[in-house]
Amino acid sequence: MNPSETISDILTRTEQNQIKFIDLQFTDVVGVVKNVTIPVHQLPAALENGIWFDGSSIEGFARVAESDMHLRPDTSTFAIIPWLKGEEATARLICNVFTPDGQPFPGDPRSILRKALDEAAEMGFRYNTGPELEFFLLKPNANGSLTPPIPHDSGSYFDAPSDMSAGLRRQMANSLQALGLQVEAMHHEGAHGQQEIDFRYSDALTTADSAVTLRVALKVIAQLNGLYCTFLPKPIRGINGSGMHVHQSLTYIANGNNAFSDPGDPHGLSKIAKHFIAGQLAHAKGMCAILAPLVNSYKRLVAGYEAPVYISWARINRSALIRVPRASESDSTRIELRCPDPSCNPYLAFTVMLAAGLDGIRRELQVPEATEENIYLLEKTNYSSYPLLPTSLNQALRAMEEDEVVRNALGAHTHEVFINAKRLEWEDYRLEVTNWELENYLPNY
Repeated sequence: MNPSETISDILTRTEQNQIKFIDLQFTDVVGVVKNVTIPVHQLPAALENGIWFDGSSIEGFARVAESDMHLRPDTSTFAIIPWLKGEEATARLICNVFTPDGQPFPGDPRSILRKALDEAAEMGFRYNTGPELEFFLLKPNANGSLTPPIPHDSGSYFDAPSDMSAGLRRQMANSLQALGLQVEAMHHEGAHGQQEIDFRYSDALTTADSAVTLRVALKVIAQLNGLYCTFLPKPIRGINGSGMHVHQSLTYIANGNNAFSDPGDPHGLSKIAKHFIAGQLAHAKGMCAILAPLVNSYKRLVAGYEAPVYISWARINRSALIRVPRASESDSTRIELRCPDPSCNPYLAFTVMLAAGLDGIRRELQVPEATEENIYLLEKTNYSSYPLLPTSLNQALRAMEEDEVVRNALGAHTHEVFINAKRLEWEDYRLEVTNWELENYLPNY
C-alpha cells in the first residue's frame, strides 16, 4: 500500500501489468468483504467520480428506500492480485462509502474508524496497531465437507518447518507481500493445524486494511492448495482457539515520539499509557461484542487455553487481558489487548479500542495494580475479585447496549444494526439442538 500513489501512477501500472479488471472492495458492518468488479476501461471514471451501487441488501447499510450508495476508491490501497493472471489479471482498490449527498455513510466501518482517528488527532495523537491473526488450515473430509474439522498438520508452537504447512505459509507470505503487506514473521501456532503470519505495525487504518486483505488472500491460497483456511475462533474443542492479539500505541503527531513510553516507570509506561489501559479495562465488557463477535467466540474465551477471562493487566502475565510486552527501546513501547479474535471487523474493533483508551485519557482514569501472577493458578479467594469478560455473545451484547462510549464511537446507526444482527444470530443459536445435547441427554430422558 503506497500513500503516494496518484491516479496517473495507477493508470500507468494497470497498463504496464496488462490488468483487465478492477475489484472495488469494502466491508459490511460485521466485517464481510464485499466486492464490485469493473473492466479496466472503467477505472479512470471510477477514480475520478466513484461508482454507484445498491446497498439495500448489505448488512447494516441501507433500507430499500435509501439504497443508493457511492463507492470512492482510496488510491493508496491499489494492489495487483497475484493469483489472477493473463485474461483474468485483476487489481484491487479498497473504497470508502458515501451517501448520495456526498457525506460519509454512517454505516461504513472504514469511515467510522477514520472518524475515530480524526478525534485522536485532535488530541494530538496518532493511533498505531499491530494485529496478530491466528488461523487454522483444515483438510476437507472425503465427501468434501468441513465437519468434523480435520487439522492440516500435527505441528505445535514454533515447530521447525518440516511439515507441508511451512511451504504453504511461505506461499501465503509471498502473496501478501505482492498485495503490499510487509510480512515480518510466520510460524506454527500451539494447536494442530494452527498458523500465524504477522505483518508490520503501522497506523490503525493501514493495519485494518491489511487484516481484511490477509483474511481474503489466505482463504484463496488455501483453496488453491486443496485446503480450507478458517478464522473461526474455536473450530475444535479441547485445543487452543485462534485470537487476534492487538499491539497498540499512541505517538505524538507533533514530534513523532511514543506517547506510551516512560523509561523511569517500573513498567516503562507513561501516564498517558496507563490512562489508556484504564480506559480499555473500564470498557472491556462494553466493547467485547465487537472484538469477539460470534457465538463461537465465547468458546475461546475460557480459562486454560491461553485466552483471557479476567479483566486485568500485567507486564509478563499472559493470562491478563492487557499485557505490556518488553520493549527493546522506548519507541517500541506498546500494550497488547488479548481478547479480540480474527472473526471481528478490524475497522470497528480498532474504533472501539481507541475510543475506550481515549476516554481513559480524557478522564485520567487510574489503573489498578498490575497482576503479574497467572490468575488461573491463584486460589479462588485471590482471583474472585477480578471482573470477568462476558461469557456469551448475549452477555456481551447487553454490556455493549449499556456502554455510551462504545455507542458514540460506532454512531447510533452502526451500534443499532450491529446489535440487531447479532441478536438474530444469538436467537438462532439458542433454538439449535446440538449434538452435545443429543449425545448427553437422549439416552437418559
